[in-house]
Amino acid sequence: NGSKLKEGRFRLDIRKKFFTMRVVKHWHRLSREFVDAPSLKVFKARLDGALSNLV
Repeated sequence: NGSKLKEGRFRLDIRKKFFTMRVVKHWHRLSREFVDAPSLKVFKARLDGALSNLV
C-alpha cells in the first residue's frame, strides 16, 4: 500500500488489545482503500466490513 509502519515492542500484553496495535500488525496487508480513508470513523467502518466478510 506504500505506507510502512513499524510495530513497537511493549512490556505489557494489554497494549496488544489497543486498536492501533492491532492495525499496525496488519497494516502492510491492507489495500489502499483502507489506508486512504478520510477519517478514523470511515477507516473503522471499512475495516469492520472487510473483517465481517471473512467470518
